[in-house]
Amino acid sequence: MENKFTILLVDDETDFLDPIAFWLESKGYTVKIASNGKEAVDSIQKEVPDIVFLDVNMPVMDGVTALRKIRETYQDLPVIMITGAPEKVPRLDEMRISGYFPKKGTLEELEHLLEPILRIHKKMKPAH
Repeated sequence: MENKFTILLVDDETDFLDPIAFWLESKGYTVKIASNGKEAVDSIQKEVPDIVFLDVNMPVMDGVTALRKIRETYQDLPVIMITGAPEKVPRLDEMRISGYFPKKGTLEELEHLLEPILRIHKKMKPAH
């Protein structure tokens, strides 16, 4: 089953990203990876994904700063914040976060978070 959705995963911890990327690819998603916020912003400027999973704490540019830069141009791009400590994440209601995914979350939790967001996004996405 080809999903035709592109997902950008942004985290500096490859031990966390690699299994998620493998699982998403096995489900038919196209996966792009960035290791910090600056790489994410640069990647999005080249090719806008359908959804972004963005870690909060990263070197070079943290996730909150990257999110602010992303929102300057892409207000409606679904972004899910990844965090090891959800209680320490600043409230980002004004930044239109689509959700939060804990680093200790399961692939089943990821799927439950991802599917409704992509279903909505698919309705809004123009056909190619």
